[in-house]
Amino acid sequence: MSRLVLYGTTGKFTWRMLATVLAGQSVIIFFGALVARGTAVAQGEPAAAGRYLLVGSVIAALCLAGAALTRKPYGVTLGWVVQALTLLAGFVVPMMFLAGLIFLALWVVSLLKGGAVDRMQTPVR
Repeated sequence: MSRLVLYGTTGKFTWRMLATVLAGQSVIIFFGALVARGTAVAQGEPAAAGRYLLVGSVIAALCLAGAALTRKPYGVTLGWVVQALTLLAGFVVPMMFLAGLIFLALWVVSLLKGGAVDRMQTPVR
């Protein structure tokens, strides 16, 4: 079993898998931000509603930025930060804990299995 990459470049197949995970995650995070906003409005907290939507939108944008930067060494690190932020969003919308765990699992599997596929595709000299 290979190690998890926290910073550095990955192979072509791996960064494509990671970018796909982050792109899908951005949609779910934005929907979670809309849920948080709607819940805050229903509870009579309009100021919190705007903050929840803004913070959720920023995290979703970070996902898209991470997806675009997965080829760069710091793109993987940004992806790890987004995974942590998604889990933290569970304190506002409890179902985000489940979404965060699912995307964290997809992230880890993409790193491990993507690396294995990249090693298989590397020509032996």
